[in-house]
Amino acid sequence: MIFRFGLFELDTESEQLLKTGRIVRIQPQPYKLLCLLVSQAGKVVARDDIRAALWPAETFVDYDQGVNFAMKQIREALGDHAEHAVYVQTVPKRGYRFIAPVEAGARGATEVTQLNRPRTDLTLTLQKVLWSNIADLRMAEAARVKRRRTMKVAMLWGGIALAVAAMVAIAVLWLR
Repeated sequence: MIFRFGLFELDTESEQLLKTGRIVRIQPQPYKLLCLLVSQAGKVVARDDIRAALWPAETFVDYDQGVNFAMKQIREALGDHAEHAVYVQTVPKRGYRFIAPVEAGARGATEVTQLNRPRTDLTLTLQKVLWSNIADLRMAEAARVKRRRTMKVAMLWGGIALAVAAMVAIAVLWLR
């Protein structure tokens, strides 16, 4: 089965995540969690359900830390951010929801179905276009915020360097 969302394809037969045809490296636990979220697109997947899907009952690990780590790996692989979610939304105190439109189909099949949505060609096309635009806007906003933070830090360091240089110059003049 292949799940398509945004620029990505999740191939459950080959157990690979592809972005525009190129393999995206992702560890086994985050991959399993991504498969679970994508297969339940639009629905909240509870942390207890995630725990049951990822670890056998007799496994003794820090589940919360494991889920958090897996989610971090998924977000890195997808280029997603919790604050500006495009693919995976955190539902506080409950779990996670895959929010991007997902198409599911067999490998090589031309017929695909959209999960959890009524299927009409017009609906699919409009949802894809709208979601694509929303995703582009959110990612552009996240990049703009990051650039703004980087610029502020650079200006702060530049100001500090200028102040230190002025203090050194004053000290040199005063010592003469």
